[in-house]
Amino acid sequence: MTWVALSLGSNMEPAVNIRSCLDALLLKFNDLSLSSVFESEAIGFQGDNFLNMVVTFETDMSLELLINTVKKIEDDCGRDRNQPRFSGRTLDIDVLVYGKRSGTDSGIKLPRPEITENAFVLWPLSQLSEQRQHPVLKQSYKQLWKDYDKTSQNLWPVDFVWHGRKISEKLAQ
Repeated sequence: MTWVALSLGSNMEPAVNIRSCLDALLLKFNDLSLSSVFESEAIGFQGDNFLNMVVTFETDMSLELLINTVKKIEDDCGRDRNQPRFSGRTLDIDVLVYGKRSGTDSGIKLPRPEITENAFVLWPLSQLSEQRQHPVLKQSYKQLWKDYDKTSQNLWPVDFVWHGRKISEKLAQ
């Protein structure tokens, strides 16, 4: 079995689309580990804030089949693939980590550079994978988050419930 980390993001009906995505992932992969859900400002364009989270699980699915599966989930949630790269999204799912793979495989770079570039990826990933190491940098995700410049992006946990389960809550003021 291969350990996989996916990032989920949406800024168009985000709560609805994140929940729909989690439902679809649960049907395919059963035992999901879920980070908190975070709200973040759009990066690279003017737009509504995003909801973001990371999901991890183990699978025997090939990387190519996994990519096709997450693309179908995006499409089922109304993803418009003709939109510019930096634009609003009904749902964006990125394969962040696929086992210890590194380099370009099945058309994507692994591990995804966004892990160390974006707080909305690294913070939730560090919640689920504190002791796991980045396959290339050989540092734990916990350490990478500790060293990250947290002033570079605005990001905050939000109240989020899925099927009656509290996934996350706002930080106390």
